[in-house]
Amino acid sequence: MSTAPHLTFVVPIRHPQNARDWALEKANLARTARSIAGQTAPGWRAVVVANEGADLPPLPAGFEVARVNHPPNPGHDLVKTDRQAAWAVFRRDKGRRVADGLRAAGASRYFMIVDGDDLVSNRLSAHVLENDGANGWVFESGWCLDADGRFAMKLTERFEKVCGTSHILRADLFALPEPETPGYWERVELMLGSHVRVAGQVAQEGRPIAPLPFPGAAYLVGHANAHSLSRGVLRRYFLNGNLVRQPAATLGQLRHLHRVGPAFRQEFMGAPD
Repeated sequence: MSTAPHLTFVVPIRHPQNARDWALEKANLARTARSIAGQTAPGWRAVVVANEGADLPPLPAGFEVARVNHPPNPGHDLVKTDRQAAWAVFRRDKGRRVADGLRAAGASRYFMIVDGDDLVSNRLSAHVLENDGANGWVFESGWCLDADGRFAMKLTERFEKVCGTSHILRADLFALPEPETPGYWERVELMLGSHVRVAGQVAQEGRPIAPLPFPGAAYLVGHANAHSLSRGVLRRYFLNGNLVRQPAATLGQLRHLHRVGPAFRQEFMGAPD
């Protein structure tokens, strides 16, 4: 590109040995890439970070691949490992992949980390372009989407606590020290390896980010490769013990459950084939 993009999406992909089903990993990435490529405004690009030799699907125009040589994540399988220890290793592994992606991308006004099985609104690039100069945005609302794409649950608060695809930051807010200098890995794990504390951290540093004024992403659940071993939408929110313990509250959530239709597909799933 002749000029730096105003928004760069960074998509870290796990080591192939950490995927239960690599064909599914590729299919999810293809769907994520098509979602990103559906942006209604130009001036964006995307960087997929993947291991050398990892087989990737064809990617749309605007994408590039940054190849890395990181080993498999030994704590990736949360079923077989202590959960807290596993998350600590996961933050390091994801964080260094994202850091590699940021360096490979070079200059960009804003960056967004996108998990390789999530979808994004096609309005993001336009919103960033129209609000240039802002610190960034946190996605307090979004969607929880079944892997089969039939049902979506609208989450109206704290979306950024459950979905890693939930922040857009101006480049300088990452404030990464030089690699291998004091504080480097702590910053990488905090800002790039996890989504939970990002908004609070930049606010503490005096540069708060604003809530995105529309649902910005869809969190894919219920597939075999999901990092958090998440259940599908119906099991996650309705077909569980809460239906017996809190029937009124659980049934009240039905107003947020939607069958996926053309408008959702157009905004989050890219142009039809």
